[in-house]
Amino acid sequence: MCKLFLNKKAFVFTAFALFSLVFIQLNSADANPKVLMETSKGDITIELYEKEAPITVKNFLSYVSDGFYNNLIFHRVIPNFMIQGGGFDSEMNQKPVKAPIKNEARRGLNNKRGTLAMARTNVINSATGQFFINLKSNDFLNHKDNSSSGFGYAVFGEVVEGMDVVDSIGKTRTHAFGMFRDVPIDHLFIKNMSVIEE
Repeated sequence: MCKLFLNKKAFVFTAFALFSLVFIQLNSADANPKVLMETSKGDITIELYEKEAPITVKNFLSYVSDGFYNNLIFHRVIPNFMIQGGGFDSEMNQKPVKAPIKNEARRGLNNKRGTLAMARTNVINSATGQFFINLKSNDFLNHKDNSSSGFGYAVFGEVVEGMDVVDSIGKTRTHAFGMFRDVPIDHLFIKNMSVIEE
C-alpha cells in the first residue's frame, strides 16, 4: 500500500514537472524578441512585435546581428515628437544599407508614445535601416489610406525599459548641420545593439 502511494506520488510529480517544462517552452516560443540598445545616454530595452510586423522585425534584427547600428548616432531629434537614428555616423556620413522593405503600417500597430517605427522617404516601401522612437502619440503617422502621405509609418516594437533615456535624448539641443536640420549639437551615440531574448 505504501509502495503504491509512493508510485502515485512520483507519477503526479513527474507529470507536473513535464507539464511545467512544456508550459515554459510554449511561453518562451510565444515571447517576442527583445533588443538591448546601449546609448551614450543609457540603456534602452526594446520589445519587437514579430507576429504583427514580421518583415520589419526580420529586417531590423538582421541589421542588429550585423552590428550595423553600432557607433551610429541619433541624427534627428525633435522635442515632443520623435528621435531618429540608424543611418548616420558622427560626421553625418550615411552608412550603406540593404534593399528597402515592404511597409507594414497597415497591420494595425499605432505610433503611440514609446513605440519604434521605420523611417522612410515619400516612397511608401522605402524603409531600410533608419528608425525612430515616438516621444508622444503621433496619430497622424498611422495608416489612413494607400496614398504616399496617408500610408503611414510601420511600427514594429516598443520601449519596455529606458523610456527616461529616450526622453533625455528628446530634450537635447539641436542645430543645422549642412543640409540637415534638428541634429543634436552633442553627439548621441548608439554604442551597441544586441538581442537579449529570442
